[in-house]
Amino acid sequence: MNEKLLDYLYSHGAITRKRADEVLAKSGPGRTAREILLEDGDVPEERIIEALSEIYAIPVTRLFDAHVPQDVRRQVRPELLRTHVVIPIGRDPEDEGLLIIAVNDPLNMRARDAISASCHCRVRVKLATTGEILLAIDRNFGAGELQAAARQYTSIQSAEQDRGVEEQVIHEDVNTSPVVMLLNSLVEQAVRQRASDIHIEPWPDMVRVRFRIDGILYERASYEPQLLSAIITRVKVLSGLYISEKRRPQDGQFSTVVDRLTYDVRVSTLPTVYGEKCVLRIAQKRALNRDKRELGMTDEEMAQFDRILSRPNGIVLVTGPTGSGKSTTLYTALSGLNKESVNIVTVEDPVEANIAGVNQVQVNPKAELTFASALRSILRQDPDIIMIGEIRDAETASIAIQASITGHLVCSTLHTNDTASSITRLLDMGVESYLIADATTGIIAQRLVRRLCPACRRKRHILPEEAEYLEVEMNDSTYIWEPVGCQRCGGTGFYERIGVYEIMEITPRLRSLIAARAPTDELRREALREGMHTLRESVRRLVLNGTTTISEMVRVSEATVSRDHARVEREGTEEGR
Repeated sequence: MNEKLLDYLYSHGAITRKRADEVLAKSGPGRTAREILLEDGDVPEERIIEALSEIYAIPVTRLFDAHVPQDVRRQVRPELLRTHVVIPIGRDPEDEGLLIIAVNDPLNMRARDAISASCHCRVRVKLATTGEILLAIDRNFGAGELQAAARQYTSIQSAEQDRGVEEQVIHEDVNTSPVVMLLNSLVEQAVRQRASDIHIEPWPDMVRVRFRIDGILYERASYEPQLLSAIITRVKVLSGLYISEKRRPQDGQFSTVVDRLTYDVRVSTLPTVYGEKCVLRIAQKRALNRDKRELGMTDEEMAQFDRILSRPNGIVLVTGPTGSGKSTTLYTALSGLNKESVNIVTVEDPVEANIAGVNQVQVNPKAELTFASALRSILRQDPDIIMIGEIRDAETASIAIQASITGHLVCSTLHTNDTASSITRLLDMGVESYLIADATTGIIAQRLVRRLCPACRRKRHILPEEAEYLEVEMNDSTYIWEPVGCQRCGGTGFYERIGVYEIMEITPRLRSLIAARAPTDELRREALREGMHTLRESVRRLVLNGTTTISEMVRVSEATVSRDHARVEREGTEEGR
Protein backbone atom coordinates (compact mmCIF):
# COMPACT_ATOMS: atom_id res chain seq x y z
CA MET A 1 0.00 0.00 0.00
CA ASN A 2 2.92 2.38 0.71
CA GLU A 3 4.06 2.71 -2.91
CA LYS A 4 0.52 2.96 -4.32
CA LEU A 5 -0.43 5.69 -1.87
CA LEU A 6 2.75 7.72 -2.38
CA ASP A 7 2.54 7.45 -6.17
CA TYR A 8 -1.08 8.60 -6.10
CA LEU A 9 -0.33 11.58 -3.85
CA TYR A 10 2.65 12.56 -6.02
CA SER A 11 0.69 12.28 -9.27
CA HIS A 12 -2.07 14.48 -7.82
CA GLY A 13 0.32 17.17 -6.55
CA ALA A 14 -0.11 16.50 -2.80
CA ILE A 15 3.62 15.79 -2.23
CA THR A 16 6.85 16.12 -4.22
CA ARG A 17 8.71 13.18 -5.75
CA LYS A 18 11.61 13.79 -3.37
CA ARG A 19 9.29 13.68 -0.34
CA ALA A 20 7.61 10.50 -1.64
CA ASP A 21 11.01 8.79 -1.93
CA GLU A 22 12.02 9.96 1.58
CA VAL A 23 8.81 8.60 3.12
CA LEU A 24 9.11 5.30 1.26
CA ALA A 25 12.68 4.87 2.52
CA LYS A 26 11.54 5.49 6.13
CA SER A 27 8.51 3.21 5.94
CA GLY A 28 8.54 -0.45 6.83
CA PRO A 29 6.61 -3.19 8.64
CA GLY A 30 6.43 -1.17 11.89
CA ARG A 31 5.68 2.23 10.38
CA THR A 32 3.59 2.84 7.27
CA ALA A 33 3.96 5.70 4.80
CA ARG A 34 0.53 6.92 5.87
CA GLU A 35 1.63 7.17 9.52
CA ILE A 36 4.78 9.11 8.55
CA LEU A 37 2.82 11.57 6.39
CA LEU A 38 0.29 12.20 9.18
CA GLU A 39 2.90 12.52 11.95
CA ASP A 40 4.95 15.01 9.92
CA GLY A 41 1.86 16.95 8.82
CA ASP A 42 2.52 16.54 5.08
CA VAL A 43 -1.03 15.66 4.04
CA PRO A 44 -4.37 15.90 5.90
CA GLU A 45 -5.95 12.53 6.70
CA GLU A 46 -9.03 13.47 4.66
CA ARG A 47 -6.80 13.68 1.56
CA ILE A 48 -5.24 10.28 2.33
CA ILE A 49 -8.68 8.67 2.74
CA GLU A 50 -9.75 10.15 -0.62
CA ALA A 51 -6.61 8.69 -2.21
CA LEU A 52 -7.24 5.23 -0.72
CA SER A 53 -10.83 5.41 -1.91
CA GLU A 54 -9.66 6.01 -5.49
CA ILE A 55 -6.95 3.35 -5.32
CA TYR A 56 -9.12 0.57 -3.88
CA ALA A 57 -12.53 1.66 -5.27
CA ILE A 58 -14.11 1.85 -1.80
CA PRO A 59 -16.55 4.71 -1.11
CA VAL A 60 -15.88 7.33 1.57
CA THR A 61 -18.49 8.07 4.22
CA ARG A 62 -18.84 10.92 6.73
CA LEU A 63 -19.78 9.91 10.26
CA PHE A 64 -21.33 13.10 11.62
CA ASP A 65 -24.71 11.37 12.13
CA ALA A 66 -23.49 7.80 12.56
CA HIS A 67 -25.69 5.63 14.83
CA VAL A 68 -24.82 2.04 15.64
CA PRO A 69 -27.95 -0.12 15.17
CA GLN A 70 -29.49 -1.12 18.49
CA ASP A 71 -29.15 -4.87 17.90
CA VAL A 72 -25.50 -4.45 16.86
CA ARG A 73 -24.79 -2.29 19.92
CA ARG A 74 -25.49 -5.32 22.13
CA GLN A 75 -23.16 -7.56 20.11
CA VAL A 76 -19.97 -5.48 19.89
CA ARG A 77 -17.74 -4.19 22.65
CA PRO A 78 -16.37 -0.63 22.35
CA GLU A 79 -12.86 -1.92 23.20
CA LEU A 80 -12.98 -4.13 20.09
CA LEU A 81 -14.07 -1.18 17.94
CA ARG A 82 -11.28 1.04 19.27
CA THR A 83 -8.65 -1.69 18.85
CA HIS A 84 -9.51 -2.19 15.17
CA VAL A 85 -10.63 1.44 14.47
CA VAL A 86 -13.94 0.32 13.02
CA ILE A 87 -17.60 1.15 13.63
CA PRO A 88 -20.84 -0.41 12.30
CA ILE A 89 -23.01 2.34 10.80
CA GLY A 90 -26.13 0.57 9.53
CA ARG A 91 -27.75 -2.22 7.55
CA ASP A 92 -27.86 -2.38 3.78
CA PRO A 93 -31.38 -1.19 2.84
CA GLU A 94 -31.65 -3.97 0.22
CA ASP A 95 -30.09 -6.75 2.30
CA GLU A 96 -30.77 -6.85 6.05
CA GLY A 97 -28.11 -9.53 6.49
CA LEU A 98 -25.38 -7.16 5.26
CA LEU A 99 -23.87 -4.80 7.82
CA ILE A 100 -22.09 -1.64 6.63
CA ILE A 101 -18.95 -0.75 8.59
CA ALA A 102 -16.56 2.20 8.43
CA VAL A 103 -12.81 1.53 8.63
CA ASN A 104 -9.74 3.74 8.26
CA ASP A 105 -7.69 1.13 6.38
CA PRO A 106 -9.01 -0.68 3.28
CA LEU A 107 -6.61 -3.62 3.87
CA ASN A 108 -7.61 -4.17 7.52
CA MET A 109 -9.11 -7.65 7.19
CA ARG A 110 -8.98 -8.21 10.95
CA ALA A 111 -11.53 -5.44 11.48
CA ARG A 112 -13.92 -7.02 8.99
CA ASP A 113 -13.50 -10.49 10.49
CA ALA A 114 -13.92 -9.23 14.07
CA ILE A 115 -17.21 -7.45 13.33
CA SER A 116 -18.48 -10.29 11.15
CA ALA A 117 -17.77 -12.81 13.93
CA SER A 118 -19.29 -10.65 16.68
CA CYS A 119 -22.48 -9.82 14.76
CA HIS A 120 -22.80 -13.14 12.87
CA CYS A 121 -23.34 -11.44 9.52
CA ARG A 122 -21.62 -10.37 6.33
CA VAL A 123 -20.05 -6.91 6.18
CA ARG A 124 -19.46 -4.26 3.52
CA VAL A 125 -16.73 -1.66 3.99
CA LYS A 126 -16.67 2.10 3.63
CA LEU A 127 -13.75 4.41 4.43
CA ALA A 128 -13.59 7.19 7.04
CA THR A 129 -10.86 9.06 8.87
CA THR A 130 -9.48 7.74 12.16
CA GLY A 131 -10.69 10.81 14.00
CA GLU A 132 -14.27 10.49 12.73
CA ILE A 133 -14.43 6.77 13.58
CA LEU A 134 -13.12 7.26 17.13
CA LEU A 135 -15.39 10.26 17.69
CA ALA A 136 -18.39 8.21 16.49
CA ILE A 137 -17.41 5.43 18.94
CA ASP A 138 -17.27 8.05 21.71
CA ARG A 139 -20.71 9.36 20.79
CA ASN A 140 -22.29 5.92 20.69
CA PHE A 141 -20.48 4.26 23.61
CA GLY A 142 -18.46 6.94 25.47
CA ALA A 143 -21.03 7.95 28.09
CA GLY A 144 -21.69 4.30 28.92
CA GLU A 145 -17.96 3.57 29.23
CA LEU A 146 -17.41 6.48 31.60
CA GLN A 147 -20.34 5.51 33.79
CA ALA A 148 -19.21 1.87 33.82
CA ALA A 149 -15.72 2.92 34.96
CA ALA A 150 -17.27 5.12 37.65
CA ARG A 151 -19.49 2.29 38.89
CA GLN A 152 -16.56 -0.12 38.88
CA TYR A 153 -14.46 2.25 40.99
CA THR A 154 -17.31 2.79 43.47
CA SER A 155 -17.72 -0.98 43.78
CA ILE A 156 -13.98 -1.52 44.37
CA GLN A 157 -13.82 1.31 46.89
CA SER A 158 -16.69 -0.18 48.87
CA ALA A 159 -14.86 -3.51 49.01
CA GLU A 160 -11.57 -1.89 50.11
CA GLN A 161 -12.69 0.70 52.61
CA ASP A 162 -9.67 0.06 54.82
CA ARG A 163 -7.21 1.40 52.25
CA GLY A 164 -6.94 5.15 51.65
CA VAL A 165 -8.08 6.56 48.29
CA GLU A 166 -4.63 7.93 47.47
CA GLU A 167 -2.96 4.59 48.21
CA GLN A 168 -5.48 2.74 46.03
CA VAL A 169 -5.01 5.05 43.04
CA ILE A 170 -1.19 5.06 43.27
CA HIS A 171 -0.82 1.28 43.54
CA GLU A 172 -3.55 0.15 41.14
CA ASP A 173 -2.48 -1.31 37.81
CA VAL A 174 -2.32 1.63 35.39
CA ASN A 175 -3.88 -0.42 32.61
CA THR A 176 -6.84 -1.82 34.52
CA SER A 177 -7.62 0.80 37.16
CA PRO A 178 -11.15 2.21 36.66
CA VAL A 179 -9.96 5.71 37.65
CA VAL A 180 -7.11 5.59 35.11
CA MET A 181 -9.51 4.42 32.39
CA LEU A 182 -12.01 7.10 33.41
CA LEU A 183 -9.48 9.95 33.19
CA ASN A 184 -7.98 8.61 29.96
CA SER A 185 -11.44 8.43 28.40
CA LEU A 186 -12.27 11.96 29.55
CA VAL A 187 -9.11 13.39 27.95
CA GLU A 188 -9.58 11.39 24.73
CA GLN A 189 -13.21 12.45 24.38
CA ALA A 190 -12.30 16.07 25.10
CA VAL A 191 -9.63 16.02 22.38
CA ARG A 192 -11.97 14.46 19.82
CA GLN A 193 -14.68 16.99 20.64
CA ARG A 194 -12.14 19.84 20.13
CA ALA A 195 -12.29 20.92 23.78
CA SER A 196 -9.64 23.34 25.03
CA ASP A 197 -10.31 22.74 28.74
CA ILE A 198 -11.76 20.08 31.05
CA HIS A 199 -13.35 21.36 34.28
CA ILE A 200 -13.70 18.80 37.10
CA GLU A 201 -15.88 20.50 39.71
CA PRO A 202 -16.95 19.31 43.18
CA TRP A 203 -20.53 19.90 44.39
CA PRO A 204 -22.35 18.56 47.45
CA ASP A 205 -24.20 15.84 45.56
CA MET A 206 -21.98 15.18 42.51
CA VAL A 207 -18.77 15.73 40.60
CA ARG A 208 -19.53 17.73 37.46
CA VAL A 209 -17.35 17.51 34.33
CA ARG A 210 -17.58 20.25 31.73
CA PHE A 211 -15.73 20.73 28.42
CA ARG A 212 -14.94 24.15 26.97
CA ILE A 213 -15.60 23.84 23.24
CA ASP A 214 -15.14 26.85 20.96
CA GLY A 215 -14.95 29.08 24.04
CA ILE A 216 -18.21 27.88 25.67
CA LEU A 217 -18.58 25.40 28.58
CA TYR A 218 -20.84 22.34 28.13
CA GLU A 219 -21.62 19.73 30.78
CA ARG A 220 -20.47 16.31 29.61
CA ALA A 221 -20.70 14.01 32.67
CA SER A 222 -21.51 13.80 36.36
CA TYR A 223 -20.37 11.27 38.97
CA GLU A 224 -20.84 10.30 42.58
CA PRO A 225 -19.06 12.70 45.00
CA GLN A 226 -16.80 9.92 46.32
CA LEU A 227 -15.03 9.77 42.91
CA LEU A 228 -13.59 13.28 43.29
CA SER A 229 -10.60 12.36 45.47
CA ALA A 230 -9.59 9.47 43.20
CA ILE A 231 -9.81 11.56 40.01
CA ILE A 232 -7.85 14.49 41.51
CA THR A 233 -5.21 12.09 42.90
CA ARG A 234 -4.74 10.50 39.48
CA VAL A 235 -4.32 13.92 37.87
CA LYS A 236 -1.76 14.89 40.55
CA VAL A 237 0.20 11.66 39.99
CA LEU A 238 0.38 12.39 36.24
CA SER A 239 1.38 16.04 36.65
CA GLY A 240 3.86 15.60 39.53
CA LEU A 241 1.88 17.55 42.14
CA TYR A 242 1.82 16.94 45.89
CA ILE A 243 -0.92 14.40 46.48
CA SER A 244 -1.41 15.16 50.16
CA GLU A 245 -1.55 18.96 49.69
CA LYS A 246 -5.24 19.88 49.41
CA ARG A 247 -5.32 23.31 51.02
CA ARG A 248 -3.26 25.27 48.47
CA PRO A 249 -3.62 25.76 44.70
CA GLN A 250 -1.12 23.80 42.61
CA ASP A 251 -0.03 23.95 38.97
CA GLY A 252 1.57 21.21 36.89
CA GLN A 253 1.49 19.57 33.48
CA PHE A 254 1.78 16.25 31.67
CA SER A 255 1.79 14.98 28.10
CA THR A 256 -0.53 12.43 26.58
CA VAL A 257 -0.95 10.82 23.16
CA VAL A 258 -4.39 10.73 21.57
CA ASP A 259 -4.85 9.27 18.08
CA ARG A 260 -1.06 9.36 17.55
CA LEU A 261 -0.76 13.08 18.28
CA THR A 262 0.95 14.41 21.40
CA TYR A 263 -0.96 16.88 23.57
CA ASP A 264 0.30 18.98 26.46
CA VAL A 265 -2.11 19.15 29.40
CA ARG A 266 -1.64 22.02 31.85
CA VAL A 267 -3.17 21.28 35.24
CA SER A 268 -4.47 23.70 37.86
CA THR A 269 -6.05 22.68 41.17
CA LEU A 270 -7.97 25.02 43.46
CA PRO A 271 -9.41 24.28 46.93
CA THR A 272 -13.15 25.07 47.13
CA VAL A 273 -15.71 24.61 49.92
CA TYR A 274 -16.72 21.21 48.49
CA GLY A 275 -13.23 19.93 47.66
CA GLU A 276 -10.54 20.51 45.05
CA LYS A 277 -11.56 21.80 41.66
CA CYS A 278 -9.29 20.83 38.78
CA VAL A 279 -8.95 22.38 35.32
CA LEU A 280 -7.00 20.63 32.55
CA ARG A 281 -6.03 22.86 29.61
CA ILE A 282 -5.33 20.84 26.48
CA ALA A 283 -2.93 22.15 23.84
CA GLN A 284 -1.72 20.50 20.65
CA LYS A 285 1.60 22.11 19.81
CA ARG A 286 1.20 21.73 16.07
CA ALA A 287 -2.05 23.74 16.22
CA LEU A 288 -0.15 26.94 17.16
CA ASN A 289 2.13 26.77 14.11
CA ARG A 290 -0.33 27.71 11.40
CA ASP A 291 -0.14 29.18 7.97
CA LYS A 292 -0.97 32.89 7.95
CA ARG A 293 -3.89 32.24 5.62
CA GLU A 294 -5.56 30.15 8.37
CA LEU A 295 -5.81 33.06 10.82
CA GLY A 296 -8.99 34.43 9.22
CA MET A 297 -7.60 37.79 8.05
CA THR A 298 -8.92 39.46 4.91
CA ASP A 299 -6.49 40.19 2.06
CA GLU A 300 -6.27 43.82 3.22
CA GLU A 301 -5.57 42.78 6.83
CA MET A 302 -2.97 40.25 5.68
CA ALA A 303 -1.18 42.98 3.70
CA GLN A 304 -1.18 45.22 6.80
CA PHE A 305 0.08 42.33 8.94
CA ASP A 306 2.95 41.65 6.52
CA ARG A 307 3.89 45.35 6.31
CA ILE A 308 4.08 45.67 10.10
CA LEU A 309 6.24 42.54 10.41
CA SER A 310 8.54 43.56 7.54
CA ARG A 311 10.01 46.45 9.56
CA PRO A 312 13.59 45.70 10.73
CA ASN A 313 12.93 47.21 14.17
CA GLY A 314 10.13 48.47 16.38
CA ILE A 315 7.56 46.84 18.62
CA VAL A 316 4.47 44.97 17.43
CA LEU A 317 1.73 44.39 20.02
CA VAL A 318 -1.04 41.78 19.86
CA THR A 319 -3.83 42.56 22.31
CA GLY A 320 -6.96 40.90 23.61
CA PRO A 321 -8.31 38.95 26.58
CA THR A 322 -7.18 35.46 27.61
CA GLY A 323 -8.19 32.87 25.03
CA SER A 324 -8.47 35.29 22.10
CA GLY A 325 -5.78 33.61 19.98
CA LYS A 326 -2.88 36.01 20.66
CA SER A 327 -0.31 33.21 21.05
CA THR A 328 -1.37 31.63 17.76
CA THR A 329 -0.95 34.96 15.96
CA LEU A 330 2.52 35.51 17.48
CA TYR A 331 3.70 31.97 16.71
CA THR A 332 2.42 32.31 13.15
CA ALA A 333 4.31 35.59 12.78
CA LEU A 334 7.53 34.05 14.15
CA SER A 335 7.23 31.03 11.83
CA GLY A 336 7.04 33.42 8.86
CA LEU A 337 10.09 35.40 10.04
CA ASN A 338 12.14 32.31 10.91
CA LYS A 339 15.12 32.12 8.53
CA GLU A 340 18.70 30.87 8.74
CA SER A 341 20.02 34.45 8.61
CA VAL A 342 17.89 35.66 11.56
CA ASN A 343 18.44 35.09 15.28
CA ILE A 344 15.06 34.84 17.02
CA VAL A 345 14.84 34.57 20.81
CA THR A 346 11.64 34.28 22.85
CA VAL A 347 10.86 34.56 26.55
CA GLU A 348 7.56 32.90 27.48
CA ASP A 349 5.50 31.71 30.43
CA PRO A 350 5.04 28.91 29.53
CA VAL A 351 6.63 27.91 26.21
CA GLU A 352 3.47 26.78 24.40
CA ALA A 353 5.01 25.28 21.26
CA ASN A 354 8.49 24.44 20.02
CA ILE A 355 9.59 26.14 16.80
CA ALA A 356 12.62 24.68 15.05
CA GLY A 357 15.36 27.30 14.70
CA VAL A 358 13.98 29.60 17.41
CA ASN A 359 15.70 29.97 20.82
CA GLN A 360 12.94 29.78 23.43
CA VAL A 361 13.35 30.71 27.11
CA GLN A 362 10.96 29.54 29.84
CA VAL A 363 10.29 32.03 32.65
CA ASN A 364 11.21 30.60 36.08
CA PRO A 365 10.49 33.00 38.99
CA LYS A 366 11.96 30.53 41.54
CA ALA A 367 15.31 30.86 39.78
CA GLU A 368 14.80 34.64 39.48
CA LEU A 369 14.35 34.28 35.72
CA THR A 370 11.56 36.80 35.06
CA PHE A 371 10.51 38.46 31.80
CA ALA A 372 12.66 41.50 32.68
CA SER A 373 15.79 39.58 33.74
CA ALA A 374 15.53 37.24 30.75
CA LEU A 375 15.19 40.24 28.41
CA ARG A 376 18.38 41.80 29.75
CA SER A 377 20.27 38.59 29.01
CA ILE A 378 18.64 38.16 25.61
CA LEU A 379 19.89 41.59 24.53
CA ARG A 380 23.44 40.28 25.01
CA GLN A 381 22.68 37.29 22.74
CA ASP A 382 22.87 39.28 19.47
CA PRO A 383 19.14 38.90 18.66
CA ASP A 384 17.43 40.19 15.52
CA ILE A 385 13.87 39.43 16.66
CA ILE A 386 12.63 39.11 20.25
CA MET A 387 9.26 37.69 21.25
CA ILE A 388 7.96 38.45 24.76
CA GLY A 389 5.06 36.26 25.86
CA GLU A 390 3.38 39.15 27.70
CA ILE A 391 4.23 42.66 28.89
CA ARG A 392 3.04 42.53 32.50
CA ASP A 393 4.89 45.30 34.28
CA ALA A 394 6.67 48.63 33.84
CA GLU A 395 10.17 47.10 33.87
CA THR A 396 9.39 44.64 31.08
CA ALA A 397 7.64 47.38 29.06
CA SER A 398 10.61 49.73 29.41
CA ILE A 399 13.19 47.12 28.35
CA ALA A 400 11.01 46.00 25.41
CA ILE A 401 10.63 49.58 24.16
CA GLN A 402 14.38 50.24 24.53
CA ALA A 403 15.18 47.02 22.65
CA SER A 404 12.88 47.99 19.77
CA ILE A 405 14.48 51.44 19.49
CA THR A 406 18.01 50.01 19.43
CA GLY A 407 17.51 47.98 16.27
CA HIS A 408 15.46 44.92 17.22
CA LEU A 409 12.01 43.80 16.12
CA VAL A 410 10.06 43.04 19.29
CA CYS A 411 6.72 41.16 19.29
CA SER A 412 4.61 40.88 22.42
CA THR A 413 1.09 40.65 23.85
CA LEU A 414 -0.82 43.01 26.08
CA HIS A 415 -4.16 42.64 27.87
CA THR A 416 -6.23 45.53 26.50
CA ASN A 417 -9.61 45.67 24.78
CA ASP A 418 -8.61 47.39 21.54
CA THR A 419 -5.69 48.92 19.67
CA ALA A 420 -5.91 52.56 20.83
CA SER A 421 -6.17 51.70 24.53
CA SER A 422 -2.86 49.81 24.29
CA ILE A 423 -1.06 53.15 24.05
CA THR A 424 -2.81 54.34 27.20
CA ARG A 425 -1.82 51.11 28.97
CA LEU A 426 1.89 51.66 28.16
CA LEU A 427 1.63 55.26 29.36
CA ASP A 428 0.05 54.04 32.60
CA MET A 429 3.02 51.70 33.03
CA GLY A 430 5.29 54.76 33.06
CA VAL A 431 6.78 54.53 29.55
CA GLU A 432 7.44 57.99 28.07
CA SER A 433 5.07 58.97 25.27
CA TYR A 434 7.89 59.94 22.85
CA LEU A 435 9.46 56.47 23.30
CA ILE A 436 6.13 54.74 22.58
CA ALA A 437 5.64 56.92 19.49
CA ASP A 438 9.13 56.17 18.22
CA ALA A 439 9.08 52.43 18.94
CA THR A 440 5.58 51.20 18.06
CA THR A 441 5.06 50.04 14.47
CA GLY A 442 1.67 48.34 14.75
CA ILE A 443 -0.98 47.08 17.17
CA ILE A 444 -3.30 44.15 16.45
CA ALA A 445 -6.42 43.66 18.61
CA GLN A 446 -8.20 40.38 18.13
CA ARG A 447 -11.03 38.13 19.26
CA LEU A 448 -12.23 34.65 18.34
CA VAL A 449 -15.83 34.18 17.21
CA ARG A 450 -17.57 30.86 16.74
CA ARG A 451 -18.17 29.70 13.17
CA LEU A 452 -21.61 28.41 12.30
CA CYS A 453 -21.56 24.69 11.59
CA PRO A 454 -21.68 24.39 7.76
CA ALA A 455 -23.56 21.10 8.01
CA CYS A 456 -26.63 22.46 9.81
CA ARG A 457 -26.72 26.29 9.71
CA ARG A 458 -30.04 27.74 8.58
CA LYS A 459 -30.76 30.89 6.55
CA ARG A 460 -33.60 33.23 7.52
CA HIS A 461 -34.87 36.75 6.80
CA ILE A 462 -33.41 39.52 8.90
CA LEU A 463 -35.58 41.18 11.56
CA PRO A 464 -36.00 45.00 11.73
CA GLU A 465 -34.00 45.38 14.96
CA GLU A 466 -31.24 43.14 13.52
CA ALA A 467 -31.06 45.24 10.35
CA GLU A 468 -30.73 48.37 12.49
CA TYR A 469 -27.98 46.77 14.60
CA LEU A 470 -26.09 45.65 11.50
CA GLU A 471 -26.73 48.98 9.75
CA VAL A 472 -28.09 47.38 6.58
CA GLU A 473 -31.22 48.00 4.55
CA MET A 474 -34.02 45.56 5.22
CA ASN A 475 -35.48 43.93 2.10
CA ASP A 476 -36.51 40.50 0.80
CA SER A 477 -32.95 39.64 -0.23
CA THR A 478 -31.36 40.39 3.15
CA TYR A 479 -30.64 37.18 5.04
CA ILE A 480 -28.64 36.12 8.04
CA TRP A 481 -27.81 32.63 9.29
CA GLU A 482 -28.58 30.97 12.61
CA PRO A 483 -27.34 27.83 14.44
CA VAL A 484 -29.33 24.59 14.45
CA GLY A 485 -27.25 21.74 15.89
CA CYS A 486 -26.31 18.34 14.52
CA GLN A 487 -24.04 15.36 15.24
CA ARG A 488 -21.05 17.02 13.58
CA CYS A 489 -21.09 20.04 15.92
CA GLY A 490 -22.27 18.07 18.95
CA GLY A 491 -25.64 19.85 18.93
CA THR A 492 -24.10 23.30 19.53
CA GLY A 493 -24.70 24.74 16.05
CA PHE A 494 -21.08 25.95 15.88
CA TYR A 495 -17.91 24.31 14.62
CA GLU A 496 -14.48 25.83 15.32
CA ARG A 497 -13.62 29.53 15.63
CA ILE A 498 -12.22 32.25 13.41
CA GLY A 499 -10.23 35.36 14.31
CA VAL A 500 -11.52 38.91 13.89
CA TYR A 501 -8.98 41.72 13.86
CA GLU A 502 -8.49 45.44 14.37
CA ILE A 503 -5.10 46.47 12.98
CA MET A 504 -3.62 49.89 13.70
CA GLU A 505 -0.56 50.73 11.61
CA ILE A 506 1.33 53.56 13.27
CA THR A 507 1.48 56.39 10.72
CA PRO A 508 3.39 59.72 11.05
CA ARG A 509 0.18 61.47 12.15
CA LEU A 510 -0.52 58.82 14.81
CA ARG A 511 3.09 59.09 16.04
CA SER A 512 2.60 62.82 16.57
CA LEU A 513 -0.61 62.25 18.52
CA ILE A 514 0.98 59.52 20.67
CA ALA A 515 4.00 61.74 21.44
CA ALA A 516 1.60 64.54 22.43
CA ARG A 517 -0.25 62.11 24.79
CA ALA A 518 -3.52 62.47 22.84
CA PRO A 519 -6.59 60.85 24.46
CA THR A 520 -7.57 57.33 23.44
CA ASP A 521 -10.67 58.51 21.56
CA GLU A 522 -8.60 60.92 19.47
CA LEU A 523 -6.13 58.14 18.56
CA ARG A 524 -9.00 55.87 17.61
CA ARG A 525 -10.68 58.58 15.53
CA GLU A 526 -7.46 59.27 13.61
CA ALA A 527 -6.84 55.55 12.99
CA LEU A 528 -10.38 55.19 11.62
CA ARG A 529 -9.83 58.23 9.42
CA GLU A 530 -6.80 56.47 7.99
CA GLY A 531 -8.76 53.33 7.16
CA MET A 532 -8.58 51.09 10.24
CA HIS A 533 -11.40 48.52 10.49
CA THR A 534 -12.69 47.95 14.02
CA LEU A 535 -13.41 44.59 15.64
CA ARG A 536 -17.11 45.39 15.30
CA GLU A 537 -16.76 45.95 11.55
CA SER A 538 -14.76 42.75 11.15
CA VAL A 539 -17.32 40.56 12.91
CA ARG A 540 -20.19 42.38 11.12
CA ARG A 541 -18.70 41.25 7.81
CA LEU A 542 -18.71 37.64 9.06
CA VAL A 543 -22.37 37.91 10.14
CA LEU A 544 -23.43 39.19 6.73
CA ASN A 545 -21.57 36.46 4.81
CA GLY A 546 -23.01 33.67 7.00
CA THR A 547 -19.84 32.73 8.89
CA THR A 548 -21.18 33.62 12.33
CA THR A 549 -24.24 35.01 14.14
CA ILE A 550 -25.47 38.31 15.52
CA SER A 551 -25.18 36.89 19.04
CA GLU A 552 -21.44 36.40 18.47
CA MET A 553 -21.21 39.96 17.13
CA VAL A 554 -22.94 41.26 20.27
CA ARG A 555 -20.61 39.22 22.49
CA VAL A 556 -17.49 40.64 20.82
CA SER A 557 -18.77 44.17 20.18
CA GLU A 558 -20.36 44.88 23.54
CA ALA A 559 -17.18 43.76 25.30
CA THR A 560 -15.12 46.30 23.38
CA VAL A 561 -17.45 49.09 22.29
CA SER A 562 -18.98 51.50 24.78
CA ARG A 563 -21.51 54.09 23.66
CA ASP A 564 -18.82 56.77 23.43
CA HIS A 565 -16.53 54.35 21.64
CA ALA A 566 -19.31 53.55 19.12
CA ARG A 567 -19.86 57.27 18.53
CA VAL A 568 -16.16 57.77 17.84
CA GLU A 569 -16.24 54.82 15.43
CA ARG A 570 -19.09 56.32 13.44
CA GLU A 571 -17.51 59.78 13.33
CA GLY A 572 -14.11 58.43 12.32
CA THR A 573 -15.55 56.13 9.67
CA GLU A 574 -17.69 58.90 8.17
CA GLU A 575 -14.72 61.28 8.05
CA GLY A 576 -12.61 58.55 6.45
CA ARG A 577 -15.16 58.20 3.67
